[in-house]
Amino acid sequence: MKSQSLKTPLILVNLKCYSESIGNGAHRIARAAREVTDESGVTIALAPLYTDIHPVHHHYDIPVFAQHIDPVDPGAHTGRMPLAAIKAAGAIGSLVNHSEYRLTIADIERNVSALKSAGLLSCVCSNNVATTAALAALGPFYVAIEPPELIGGTISVSEANPEIITGSVEIVKRYNPDVRVLTGAGIHSGRCVKTAVDLGTDGVLLASSVVKAEDPAAVLRDLVSLL
Repeated sequence: MKSQSLKTPLILVNLKCYSESIGNGAHRIARAAREVTDESGVTIALAPLYTDIHPVHHHYDIPVFAQHIDPVDPGAHTGRMPLAAIKAAGAIGSLVNHSEYRLTIADIERNVSALKSAGLLSCVCSNNVATTAALAALGPFYVAIEPPELIGGTISVSEANPEIITGSVEIVKRYNPDVRVLTGAGIHSGRCVKTAVDLGTDGVLLASSVVKAEDPAAVLRDLVSLL
């Protein structure tokens, strides 16, 4: 899939390292994502573990992001994840600077630049408006706003702190209007998604509400129901 197919709004589901999202669990969520994408026309992308990138891409033809990359060329880099590897596996991009894998600004800049040079998308996570301004200046494809105190909870950022969304959207437009904005943290319902989009974002980044659901397709249907 090419980046042009990532139409707005985007639902990007980070599968993290939950037991429910490893191996067969990744297939279960990917099947649900494919089904709901076909029903709704809304783009749903997944960020699975490295080992599940190729099977999810190959079997379900949905956009796949890596959860992290190392901006190194193929070579003697044991334990690293080079861009060439995720690209060969079928990923179209990677998360960068997730709250569970923080990087320095210098490292973020290197990752964003490397992804761009490889023709891959970057989704850089931010926790406040000031950080968002600095990250937007680096020119990632997406900036995802995720206040860490709300991650994994049942109160979404669009409900608890709409000002951080509107402020981030405004500052991104000021610094780099080509950058798209996603909202993360606590997203769990169609109302959360609709509010985020109404506040000016291009979609949402979420995890546990889908990954830990007994019926991920039902949750995904609810998430896209008001779009």
